[in-house]
Amino acid sequence: MTRYPLAWPPGWQRTSAARRDRARFSKGERQYSSTPGGASWTRKRELTISDGTKRVLDALRILGVADGDAIISTNLQVRLDGLPRSGQSAPEDPGVAVYWQRAGDREQKCMAIDRYDRVADNLAAVAATLEAMRAIERHGGAQILDRAFTGFTALPAPGQTSARSWRDVLDVPADMPAAAQLERARMHYRAMASAKHPDKPGGSHAAMTELNAAWAQAQQAVA
Repeated sequence: MTRYPLAWPPGWQRTSAARRDRARFSKGERQYSSTPGGASWTRKRELTISDGTKRVLDALRILGVADGDAIISTNLQVRLDGLPRSGQSAPEDPGVAVYWQRAGDREQKCMAIDRYDRVADNLAAVAATLEAMRAIERHGGAQILDRAFTGFTALPAPGQTSARSWRDVLDVPADMPAAAQLERARMHYRAMASAKHPDKPGGSHAAMTELNAAWAQAQQAVA
């Protein structure tokens, strides 16, 4: 999956733009009076991309996930460290998908949220959900927690399954050596990702979903 553009997990339902809400997530900042001995108060402001990203990483650390084992995928270009970069224009699609894998886990987990109209708020929603799920694990429900998250290898939901195989989507012949197949799949995925992105002319969510699913299947089949 890619950190940019958004790699929405196959099988996860999307929220239409008309149904997205304005979130109430905020961050409190302590303000102090300029008068010696004066009062102080807390001022709330909208979350930034950096705030939302930090909340996600903090929540994952509590679950035992190292920063290097987490991928935050959005339609925001990334910094050198691979995290979403602040100070960009708000993308048309504010969805967020977070992928992670704890040491000892056999499958990668993921969570995707696009309920809100700002990327920062969808990041905060992922973090809040992770924190809530942590309570299940604290009370001895580790198996319930694992089942609550859709694995990276989950099949697409009914009606969303691509009619084409990953080889057809990525133009990878079956008679190539396995290493060459994976490299060709990677090359074609990267070449097509920009053109199929829903923000680009001719691109669409369906095309990007099919491409992301094909790349995921290629990695499982020939890695």
